[in-house]
Amino acid sequence: MRKKYMKKIEDGSAVVGVIGLGYVGLPLCREFVRGGAKVLGFDVDKKKIQSIKKKKTYIEHIPDSTIAEMVNSKLFAATTDFDRLGEPDALLIAVPTPLDEYRQPDLKYVTLSCEAIAPRLRKGQLVVLESTTYPGTTKEVMLPILEKGSGLKVGKDFFLAYSPEREDPGRTDYSTKTIPKVVGGIDKDSMDIACAIYKLAIDEPVAVSSCEAAEAAKILENTYRCVNIALVNELKMLFDKMGIDVWEVIRAAKTKPFGFTAFYPGPGLGGHCIPIDPFYLSWKAKEYECPTRFIELAGEVNVGMPEWVITKVMEALNGKKKPMNGSKILLLGLAYKPNVDDDRESPSYKLWELLKDKGAKVDYHDPHCPVVQHTREYPQFVGIKSKPLTAAALKKYDAVLISTDHAAVDYNFVVENSAMVIDTRNATAKVKKGRKKIVKA
Repeated sequence: MRKKYMKKIEDGSAVVGVIGLGYVGLPLCREFVRGGAKVLGFDVDKKKIQSIKKKKTYIEHIPDSTIAEMVNSKLFAATTDFDRLGEPDALLIAVPTPLDEYRQPDLKYVTLSCEAIAPRLRKGQLVVLESTTYPGTTKEVMLPILEKGSGLKVGKDFFLAYSPEREDPGRTDYSTKTIPKVVGGIDKDSMDIACAIYKLAIDEPVAVSSCEAAEAAKILENTYRCVNIALVNELKMLFDKMGIDVWEVIRAAKTKPFGFTAFYPGPGLGGHCIPIDPFYLSWKAKEYECPTRFIELAGEVNVGMPEWVITKVMEALNGKKKPMNGSKILLLGLAYKPNVDDDRESPSYKLWELLKDKGAKVDYHDPHCPVVQHTREYPQFVGIKSKPLTAAALKKYDAVLISTDHAAVDYNFVVENSAMVIDTRNATAKVKKGRKKIVKA
């Protein structure tokens, strides 16, 4: 079976299926198509499939021209018909792995994907999970569903692997193709075949000894970032009390050519990985009665940042003899990071909710997010549109709260026309005039 599979890869007849055509799945499809592989994309969202058929994008940093390139190649098709899951030789699962209301792992999208695959799974297929999760998910959650639902046995009838996504939307120095791809298999054949499949699209597959090692590698990457961001967030609060600018301190520290990596504070964590993944690991650690104090403390610090920012806003308004209740606030930035339209887990939503809870009248502006499309945790904001950033509009607000530092925004203009600016991203660092209006938070 292994030889037959490898032959398909070598002669170019292997078909790759990608389940989930979002920020991870769509770029993955693009790279396989560019590598000359036939690709069949699956998604439950009919709007995405319709958009692809019209050669139109729904992700800002992937242009229409790329979608047209993929469709015109005749190598790529997209569908909502999950009965076609038996067609591809490899099924790569790229679905969300959020937290539930109790901040515990929510694997429903992974299990639903496996339940859809199982009755359609055929001999010789490879199944790979790309979604970030805790060590043990592939073997303990996916494998039983696939074997029970299909009647097939892994290693004998089908292959199973884990290869974590490493997407960073908006990044220009690395791409899906050039970022090394960690791959762990349930057995050696699964690992070798998965590496061979990824080699069609990725420059450097990196084989590890097991699915658990690959799962743990991704958790380590994001926990490392989470803990270090928590450190600078905690120092930001301390230095604020001491009258020291944390951004100046980081700028000075990073001149050391060794032993220091710069991380930056903010209003809270955002994105699909860092706010979520460490909690997956700390949850799994309880099974082994092993405390994860660093992770839990980092989580506490980062989760508490929006509250601290709102306190700074209240103090700034009080300094102008204005109560929060009834004040008009412009939230500047909705995306979780600069220069993208990705608003998943954005701390801006939490800031927005806290401001409204305290009676503020809140609008937002984001050049990359013209309307709130969807959000699992904050459905009350869906459909609200971005306000124009004009001088007349800015003058109507009691304060502007910068939560995302988009390059498209003229911060000199913002400060010049605003009564007060609360800056959580050091976006106003180069502003010369009106610095007395700026409050760092």
